[in-house]
Amino acid sequence: MGMEDFSRHQQSIIKRYYSNSASVSMQRLAELVTELYLSEGAKRKKLWAFAAQALSKLEVPASRLKMVLDSEDPAKLAELVSELQRK
Repeated sequence: MGMEDFSRHQQSIIKRYYSNSASVSMQRLAELVTELYLSEGAKRKKLWAFAAQALSKLEVPASRLKMVLDSEDPAKLAELVSELQRK
């Protein structure tokens, strides 16, 4: 389905969504850090999976991604998120 199938208004909404997807991912990562500090067990593993998806969408280098995910330390994730927000 191409963009020509949508009205002009719908096209502008779709374009704005994709142009802001990075900021939405950053916001979600910041929220995940808080949730990771408070979670335990299976929920914590699920949250780390969400964090991995969000980081890969933001095109974080694979070596850095692996280091943060292997440590499963919310403090390291928080540090990475703050670095990404400064860029």
